[in-house]
Amino acid sequence: MNFRTVPDPIQKLSLLDDATRFEPAGDQPVAERAAAASRPPKPLPCISEVSTPTGKKPMLKAMMTTACERNCFYCPFRAGRSKTPRITYTPDEMAKTYDTIQRAGLVEGLFLSSGIIKGGVTTQDKILDAAEILRKHYNYRGFIHLKVMPGAEYDQVRRAMQLADRASINLEGATAERLAALAPKKDFWNELFLRLQWISELRRKEGLRASVVTQFVVGAVGDTDLELLHTSDHLYNQLGLRRTYFMAFHPVSQTPFESLTPVSQQREFRLYQASFLLRDYGWNLEDMPFLRDGNLPLDIDPKLAWAKENLTETPVEVNRADRGELLRVPGIGPKTADAIVATRRRQRIREPGHLRALGLRDVGKATPYLLLDGKMAARQMSLF
Repeated sequence: MNFRTVPDPIQKLSLLDDATRFEPAGDQPVAERAAAASRPPKPLPCISEVSTPTGKKPMLKAMMTTACERNCFYCPFRAGRSKTPRITYTPDEMAKTYDTIQRAGLVEGLFLSSGIIKGGVTTQDKILDAAEILRKHYNYRGFIHLKVMPGAEYDQVRRAMQLADRASINLEGATAERLAALAPKKDFWNELFLRLQWISELRRKEGLRASVVTQFVVGAVGDTDLELLHTSDHLYNQLGLRRTYFMAFHPVSQTPFESLTPVSQQREFRLYQASFLLRDYGWNLEDMPFLRDGNLPLDIDPKLAWAKENLTETPVEVNRADRGELLRVPGIGPKTADAIVATRRRQRIREPGHLRALGLRDVGKATPYLLLDGKMAARQMSLF
């Protein structure tokens, strides 16, 4: 479809449909996707309810253009795919369109991406110009998430970090070899990973506040969970990324991968669970219950699998364990662990009910692996 037959910018947004459904923008992508399936339709299909550091927001997920000169094998926007409506916005048009629907109370944030036309640098300029107009001309101070294009220049990356609350550049593959199989025209190290290094440097040297994320396509080209989590662990610990997103591969018609088998959403979910253990719980890759093929079991939470193997015979004493040991117990997260440590300074914790009062929602999940003053918490639970 030629976008010139639909001159109205709002109508063009409607043609995007859920064009960026493959681009999670919030902090809880699995829950957001499940909620979207049961929620009444939005005024525009490209508006999504997402979680951000400042709360849930209806967010416009838009693209400067759905045309693209790259031929990524899995992507609905790849060059030559006739089923994709090709629409394009100028920076002025995008900024004005967003301002209009934002003032109407339909959205509270913008996720802005683009297909690549005339190279990553030219495309990045258009994204930055749209954000600049929003910030300066329309005086918009709300949430903006900007995509960093492959091959963007250093100063463009800096400007994206200055304008946005969040910036992202998708590695897509866990390694250079996996990316080459997914997107043969992209260069893992020189076009993508280097930009993440720049972002880390800019945050460290200039104190830029924008958080940074990336995304992987899971399962299309033989990648393993071990590979994906190894790269994620490096990104968290060495480059300070806020999070890594995982997109379970689903075949798209008129692409070279259209006949491949879709990847289980459960695999994506397990990767998120394991990723959070690396990022927030002090885990190492060696702690993960990988199977022989390098993947996580689908039928059990990785934290629970570890606990069954390591804590069944040696449960954790709530009144003596350090924070890291508490975080090994299923059901205990950072907030609950901190509450336990703080409470122990004033009193001993002797009953499962005390744990519930400290924020442990699923006490039954944790008690098989806990001692309360030397007594099995699970036994006390049966009397509670």
